[in-house]
Amino acid sequence: MIIAHLSDIHVDDGSRSRQRVDRVVRELAGLRTPPDVVLVTGDLADHGAEGEYTLVRALLTLPAPVLLCPGNHDARTAYRKVLLDEPPSDAPINAAHRIGGALFAMCDSSIPGRDDGLLAPETLDWLDAELTAAADLPAFVCFHHPPVELGIPYVDGIRQFATDRLAEVVAAHPNVVALLCGHAHTPAATTFAGRPLLVAPGVVSTLRLPFEPAEKPIDEELPPMLAYHVLDEHRRLTTHYRVVPS
Repeated sequence: MIIAHLSDIHVDDGSRSRQRVDRVVRELAGLRTPPDVVLVTGDLADHGAEGEYTLVRALLTLPAPVLLCPGNHDARTAYRKVLLDEPPSDAPINAAHRIGGALFAMCDSSIPGRDDGLLAPETLDWLDAELTAAADLPAFVCFHHPPVELGIPYVDGIRQFATDRLAEVVAAHPNVVALLCGHAHTPAATTFAGRPLLVAPGVVSTLRLPFEPAEKPIDEELPPMLAYHVLDEHRRLTTHYRVVPS
């Protein structure tokens, strides 16, 4: 199984973000072997406006299933109205998908009006139930905010907090292959609750590491990037990070 993983596309009414997303979509469409699924782990819109979600829906047109979850720049009401055709609600936006013999649990780690993240109790109850129901399938737990420090002070200050119960849920389900997230605008790989935690790079920009020489912490000149996660028949996961050329 090939899983293409994007994050932080930050689509707005300007042309720059749309052009960068289009570059990534064209890259995916031109692969010799198309991905089985495409994940976009949050910050779909830059300001959470309905018009931005209309653009997101138009841009993310691919033959593979495209699975989404919200980030801190997203707005639940507009997200629901445009992307899900659902009535207004401020409840977390969670969705489980079974594709290619695997479970993808797309969790909402956003907190309306805040930049840091949290998986609400109802989200964790839902996640536990979904993982139990799919105990025979390899499972991926996906959300926006990393649940651990990454060594980047700005991101670490607005990461996902109160993660003890998430760790308990993950530890209780041996079918969880990995946790996949975004938010950091930089590729990263670490662990959480004894499982791989894989962070997708940003499409719209790249966050420089604190020890790298850079005039500004956010680099908008570097090209967009994405991750490819490859799951083999033994449930071994290999991740490749790729720059998308112009």
